Amino acid sequence: MGFFDKFKFTKLKEGLEKTRDTLREKLSVITKGKTEIDDEFLEELETILVGADVGVETTLGIVDAITERAKKETYHSEGELNKMLMEEIQQMLEETGEDHPLDFDASLPAKPYVILIVGVNGAGKTTSVAKLAHNYDKAGKKVIIAAADTFRAAAYEQLQIWADRAGVPMIGQAQGSDPASVVYDAVSAAVSRNADVVLVDTAGRLHNKSHLMEELAKIMRVAKKRIPEAPHEVLLVLDGTTGQNAVQQAREFTKFVHVTGLVVTKLDGTSKGGIVLSISRELKLPVKYIGVGEKIDDLQLFDRAEFVAALLGRESKSR
Repeated sequence: MGFFDKFKFTKLKEGLEKTRDTLREKLSVITKGKTEIDDEFLEELETILVGADVGVETTLGIVDAITERAKKETYHSEGELNKMLMEEIQQMLEETGEDHPLDFDASLPAKPYVILIVGVNGAGKTTSVAKLAHNYDKAGKKVIIAAADTFRAAAYEQLQIWADRAGVPMIGQAQGSDPASVVYDAVSAAVSRNADVVLVDTAGRLHNKSHLMEELAKIMRVAKKRIPEAPHEVLLVLDGTTGQNAVQQAREFTKFVHVTGLVVTKLDGTSKGGIVLSISRELKLPVKYIGVGEKIDDLQLFDRAEFVAALLGRESKSR
């Protein structure tokens, strides 16, 4: 692992500090003075993992694995028991889901590559657009942002501030304009300017749910007029601090929109960072990016092994 990778892993560990400290503190309590695993221990473990929003399905898998291992091994100290516990949690969590997505500097499967960003207001959608733009720009990609949230007051101004921070151009129209028209202009500009990536910020709420979904469907149809395969990705942004509500929110959204990946934000502000693993396992959708801070470079590619290592306070594995 090079210097930059170590720096990113350090940022990840800092972002997951609340979750890690809470999890390790509670695990140390149930292992204190113990050299064996009994029913009481397993019940307490289950409560701790569910409390960290690791998810019921994944939690039960971890508990089952530990139960089986305990039948074959004996533990002579609290330290040995704690080490086994960490190993089994790490192994189970790493087995759930897919590998991390392509690096920002990797070749894209299409040009311009159109990414639609969806999600409810307040989840961190607009800032995620800017942070993705920053990462792609830093990797040498030519990026255009489409300000297609024309419903919310001040959405354009907010995104413009972030676009300026990212150092990438933004295309938009006045509040109340047709968002599909904005997307058409942005995609057309991307074609004429030979841009690599178009990032489309969309409204998080309109008059009602059906209106929102109709608007997103219209945006997709209009994008296809310029690029038949567009959008190439639809990323759903979820607020990690909302815990299991984020899982339910994702279930509702995916009923109406074909989501290809997830962005989980604000993990630095919660002690329930296990929600990332719960989301990816239960929804069968890949978490592609995670937010571990408020700065523009605090959005990271989601690497499962590194996430689990940071979550449990163990050594990071090299990719």
